[in-house]
Amino acid sequence: MRRRTFRGAVAVMALTTAALIGTAGSALACHSDDNRPHPTPGQATPCAKGTDLKQSDVEFKIVKNRLNISKVNEGVTVTRIVVVGGDDGFNDYTPGAKGLEKTAPWTDLRAPFSRNGHQADIDHWYLCGKKTEKPTETTTPSKPTETTKPSAPASSETVAPTSTTAPAAVPAGNESGTGGGLANTGFDNMWLVWIAALLILGGGGLLALLKFRRKASE
Repeated sequence: MRRRTFRGAVAVMALTTAALIGTAGSALACHSDDNRPHPTPGQATPCAKGTDLKQSDVEFKIVKNRLNISKVNEGVTVTRIVVVGGDDGFNDYTPGAKGLEKTAPWTDLRAPFSRNGHQADIDHWYLCGKKTEKPTETTTPSKPTETTKPSAPASSETVAPTSTTAPAAVPAGNESGTGGGLANTGFDNMWLVWIAALLILGGGGLLALLKFRRKASE
């Protein structure tokens, strides 16, 4: 009876020890020097239904074994960042918890340590959250172009031609205002006209006298 009890106690102790060793091994295998995530052993759990995001929803860069997320696209809200790497486990980050900023940028995100105590490389990573799609802008149809009616031609008022006054014709040779006729040469010849007139009158009188005497002598 005592032997059976002893054997049972030994078996229970062995199982308990194995369980403790296994738990300790898992705990040692999944730890991190970053106090912001929750290091979790085992396979990474997926996002809740309908909360999967794409890596293209953020701007990121991986430098060596560090993930840096610099910007989140408009309309995107990140609620979980999972970084997987190492022997067995992942680092589970929650924006706004354990010292991690609620909004980007998020820098130096990493996988947990490997069992050998070295920083593991990042095998893969993913995001959870929600995305609000932009409402489609409704384009208001433009008004049809109104046809411009041709305007009536402007009535042109007939302007009477302006009468131009012709300059008064000045008789040739009368620029000095002495009347028409020959051009004034500056030589006054009126006395010759008077002499000619007297000669004509005298000649006429002489002829008349001779004619009268002839008749008287007959």
